[in-house]
Amino acid sequence: MGEDKTRYSDNELVEFKALIERKLADAREDLSELKQSLSYADNSTNDTASSFKMMEDGSETMSREETAKLASRQEKFISHLENALRRIENKTYGICRSTGKLIGKERLKLVPHATLSIEAKLNQDRR
Repeated sequence: MGEDKTRYSDNELVEFKALIERKLADAREDLSELKQSLSYADNSTNDTASSFKMMEDGSETMSREETAKLASRQEKFISHLENALRRIENKTYGICRSTGKLIGKERLKLVPHATLSIEAKLNQDRR
């Protein structure tokens, strides 16, 4: 009988909302730390000795680039989680945008911002 549900119950949505809000808080904290380390890196590059050292070994530049990439990924992740919260408010959360069926709870617990069921995702990846 559970397979015929068209949407998750309000109680289930409350559980998912709590999970997403926890992940969102962690993600925002991580992003804040990444941005702090980027601004620290910006300040340290103004120092001529530091700039000279950076020319000698590109490791600081590389780590700054990596940090910027991570920050960008983190911003995207936060945006996906915020969109998931909107879907919870609209009671459309957990519905596959391809098949219209419910996305499995296990998948949503691992990837709470998922908008595709495993089957739809696999079909999309095969294309």
